[in-house]
Amino acid sequence: MRATGTGAHVSHCRNMTRTADILDCAIVGGGPAGLTAAIYLARFHLRAVVIDGGQSRAALIPTTHNHAGFPRGISGRTLLKRMERQACNFGASIVRGWIESLMIDDTGFVLAGSTETIRARSVLLATGVRNIRPQIAERDHSRALRAGLLRYCPICDGFEVTDRRVGVVGTGERGAEEALFLRSYSADVTLLPATGRHDLDPKTRERLRTAGVAVDDTPAGILTIDLGQKRIFAHAGATWFDTVYPALGSVIHSDLARMAGATLSADGCIIVDAHQRCGVAGLFAAGDVVKGLDQISHAMGEGGVAATTIRNDLAAVEPHYRQ
Repeated sequence: MRATGTGAHVSHCRNMTRTADILDCAIVGGGPAGLTAAIYLARFHLRAVVIDGGQSRAALIPTTHNHAGFPRGISGRTLLKRMERQACNFGASIVRGWIESLMIDDTGFVLAGSTETIRARSVLLATGVRNIRPQIAERDHSRALRAGLLRYCPICDGFEVTDRRVGVVGTGERGAEEALFLRSYSADVTLLPATGRHDLDPKTRERLRTAGVAVDDTPAGILTIDLGQKRIFAHAGATWFDTVYPALGSVIHSDLARMAGATLSADGCIIVDAHQRCGVAGLFAAGDVVKGLDQISHAMGEGGVAATTIRNDLAAVEPHYRQ
């Protein structure tokens, strides 16, 4: 299982505690949830390490405008770097690499990774998810994201496409619901299938028609971009949009939770209680890998709840944690 995060070297982080030592908490994933938890745990005077594989979805955000406190917006990478610096300033460690397995023994958790083996009394899984991309060249994908021609989260940035020409690539209930959501921002929304034809029942087609969402049954094909015209093209360049939203689902990074015996939802998300516990003593989860609202602010809140619960659970077993 790959941990998530920015993937950039952070020189101000101290070296991790020796592998032979048992940490208070190992955090798998360096996105907003994991880094928030690291800040909290470090300020609780607990020994915490973040294992970060450089794949946080937040790093893909050119500018977020709905994260409170940044009236002019902030890029995902900048936000993550600031959070890393803050965690490290209080004594947390960040290790670049992957965690491949998670096991439990008499001493706690054993995390085997690409660079070393880590032991910890508790584990927070903040491994996130990966968006399924439409057909588009890798270089074009990055450039389209930066230019706002390709977007993945209408809750995050639907405001930015107000009254623009919007395409939604997807089908079935997922694609229909995303197109209907975006219809509240623009009167020009078209739903296209990625491949084949739409899998839409008559009732859903009628909902889309009534709402004014156009349904095109021709596959989008390989998307291309024109940065000069600030347009993204489907149908071999025959159809253009100001922005395209893929609604193709995501890959949920919950394999480590499965290895440790946590309960997963039907779609693979980690099921947690109100304190982010996974049903396995000492195992917690936060962020997009948990079923809920996939938003930076929400992930941060879950990271804070998880870290506080970890501190309190450790203190209940070993009173010296109450320093």
